[in-house]
Amino acid sequence: MNLSEKFFRRERRSVPAARDFAHAFLAAWGLDGTERGADVLLGVSELATNALVHGVPPGRQFRLLLRCDGRVLHAEVHDSGGGVPRVPTHPDDSDEGGRGLLLVSALADKWGVRERDFGKVVWAEFVTEQDP
Repeated sequence: MNLSEKFFRRERRSVPAARDFAHAFLAAWGLDGTERGADVLLGVSELATNALVHGVPPGRQFRLLLRCDGRVLHAEVHDSGGGVPRVPTHPDDSDEGGRGLLLVSALADKWGVRERDFGKVVWAEFVTEQDP
């Protein structure tokens, strides 16, 4: 099993930085350039954006953790914000946001939220269908 993690500051450039970090992790597993790898990158982008917009108070950071056992890639974002994110049931076409977790729920095989001290962890799992 391979695990990698990194902290990102509360700033706009952290989302592409998190995506680049995930891309390097995918490359190490031979998943970059694959359709499933693209799903993971979009999922990580949405989780990071969600943390940045809704979960990271000023002066704080979020943590991206990636883990792969060769069959399942697990991505999780730890933030220090309160509340429980949810998938909107009826997103309005005029809304500028609110679709991130809808995308994650469509792309990931499983996803969820768990509490932690001072915040939450939003996670997603992607089956890679590679031999362990």
